[in-house]
Amino acid sequence: MIFNINVNGKNIKAKKGDTILQTLRRNGITVPTLCNMEGFTPTGACRICVVEVEGYTDLVPSCSYPVQEWMKINTHSPRVINARRTIVELLLSGHPDDCLYCIRNKNCELQKLAEELGIRDRRLPEVRVFKKKDHSGTSVVRDPDKCILCGRCVRICKDQIGISTLDFIGKGTHTIVGPTFNNNLNVSNCINCGQCIMVCPTGALHEKESISDVQEALQDPDKQVVVQISPSVSVSLAEEFNVKSGKDLDGLLIAALRKMGFDKVFKTAFTADIMVLQVVDELILRLEKNEHLPMFSSDCPAFIKFMEEYHPDLLPNISTCKSPQQIMGSLIKYHYARQQKVKAENIYSVSLMPCTAKKFEAQRDENTHKGISDVDAVLTTRELSRIIRLFGLNIQMAEPELADSPFSIRSSAGKIFGTSGGVAEAVYRTLYYKLTGKNLVNFKVAQLRSSKNIKEIHIKIGKQKIGIAAVNGLENAMELIGKIKAGSSDIQFIEVMACPGGCINGGGQPITNNQEALKARMKTIYDIDEKESIKVSYKNPAVIELFSKYDGREKNSFKEKLKTTYQKREVLR
Repeated sequence: MIFNINVNGKNIKAKKGDTILQTLRRNGITVPTLCNMEGFTPTGACRICVVEVEGYTDLVPSCSYPVQEWMKINTHSPRVINARRTIVELLLSGHPDDCLYCIRNKNCELQKLAEELGIRDRRLPEVRVFKKKDHSGTSVVRDPDKCILCGRCVRICKDQIGISTLDFIGKGTHTIVGPTFNNNLNVSNCINCGQCIMVCPTGALHEKESISDVQEALQDPDKQVVVQISPSVSVSLAEEFNVKSGKDLDGLLIAALRKMGFDKVFKTAFTADIMVLQVVDELILRLEKNEHLPMFSSDCPAFIKFMEEYHPDLLPNISTCKSPQQIMGSLIKYHYARQQKVKAENIYSVSLMPCTAKKFEAQRDENTHKGISDVDAVLTTRELSRIIRLFGLNIQMAEPELADSPFSIRSSAGKIFGTSGGVAEAVYRTLYYKLTGKNLVNFKVAQLRSSKNIKEIHIKIGKQKIGIAAVNGLENAMELIGKIKAGSSDIQFIEVMACPGGCINGGGQPITNNQEALKARMKTIYDIDEKESIKVSYKNPAVIELFSKYDGREKNSFKEKLKTTYQKREVLR
């Protein structure tokens, strides 16, 4: 049912069942919010979104109040503005005055609100309860001092990720948001996905920075510093430099990295192709033996930690193949070091990732051998933009350059790893060839590119009936795992991405609530797949050449370096 309401003296269209806020936004009228998140049930907790409704004594929270036909609303009356200003001033009275040093300076919602409301002086007395920072985690830093108790991180962690690491603790002015019993993150059930960072309006949550470590390595004459670029980073970095969302900066980024002093620049999509080949071989072997099915993909470290904590009985169902990041790390410290006649300990390996959980993955015991880590440092997309600025580089003015051999050529199947469904589609393309000996005619799998939370295809490949699924977000993975344990699933391979949308929306990506930006990133990746000629991992000539260098016992040793193990983790929940 559509009807008219009056807003700021003008009639606009409203739909029955919508909230006032939804109606206003649909009509291009902006009302500020702090606790509200699209797709979540509104709570009206922060009260920043209040509006004046004729006939009501009190101001009404627009995010949680249903629109009604008779309403006359004023969104920016003096009374409303004063109420919002008072709320922000109260928040600021207990907030640190360290904007110049804050990681979210110029990208902080509280700072933006204070500016929009014209708050230039502290009218209210400072009321501070100093709280200790939590640096214990490998990926995420928690700064309770900057928390405004909006609850967004609590809701994303509970309702979308399904982990419930964070919750409200204490009462009154002593209320904080933190893990169970206010423990440190390193002993919590946090899976390091970083989605809490993406929704935090201030600097209360942010990634653990590795920029200084990388700087130090770049200045060390005894270190050969190499870097790998994740498939989704080049299509998301543009937003950090106010360039059109989705623009692929691949060649420009490579040029910028060389100007910074990186000795070699490699592409993680190259090892994504290796992962596909290894995963398909492992899947075929499991299908023949009919054991440990369905097989889960192993490229999302947040999902791996989730399985180690909550479903250790299904660990044998996870592929033993390392993630593309760690395969590249192994190749750099093993194959490349030997090829270049450089000691592995003299190589400093950096990866540029869209994901905070990759920081956790890099320091896992399984990825360190004789004190030498496969990957020494992980920079998120946000950290990458900061280090580019630190070096005074104008990335848009660079001349595009190509990545370095031997890890530079990739198929477009390796590139689509950055999207939800991309791993499953890449695996399907190679699986079809391995089981039939024929190439696919149509490489695009529409079912795996849909916006569904659980995407499935059921096909007959040769003599095998295969079910392939791609799961978008851990909360949905739990649903599918429940079916598997109940014996009601007919799936043989499952890709799980902890972050909604996949790596293009990873916890290390540019912080934005612009869904159009996410769509633009995804479109660019699929456009690349459409245009390029090598669309399957098994046709990557550089991968074929790499494997041809090893035979016999040496080949088996080489392949073992591409594998890993997982273990049960005991954590507080």
